[in-house]
Amino acid sequence: MTEFTPLASLIGGMLIGLSSVLLMAYEGRIAGISGISGRLLPPYRDGAFLSRFGFVVGLVAAPLVMQLVTGQPVMQTVSGNLPLMAAAGLIVGFGSVWGYGCTSGHGVCGLSRLSTRSFVATGVFMAVAFATVFVTRHVIGG
Repeated sequence: MTEFTPLASLIGGMLIGLSSVLLMAYEGRIAGISGISGRLLPPYRDGAFLSRFGFVVGLVAAPLVMQLVTGQPVMQTVSGNLPLMAAAGLIVGFGSVWGYGCTSGHGVCGLSRLSTRSFVATGVFMAVAFATVFVTRHVIGG
């Protein structure tokens, strides 16, 4: 069971929105995590490597900063089944490429720009997420 945290969720959502707006305002780019992290690898096409690197470092550092500020460990459950995790990572990566974006690019930035493609993509990945949770909790017994 997960804990309901409306205040933390609200603040987190506001920070995600703010970072998306700032990235669009200063770089003219959509805050899609798969695109940003994918462009960290060569060949480099523009001079935005440091800003991309900083964005990804911020994603990784955020839980550590939260732990320093609150003094409480950040809890997250990740499967210990490495083959399952590898398969899931490949499927998510394939879906990001095939769908021309990820949940952050379509779900946060695309929906706010009223993109039809993002409405469809977000609907598809949300439906698959709901089905995955249902199957893992009620069919497989996770």
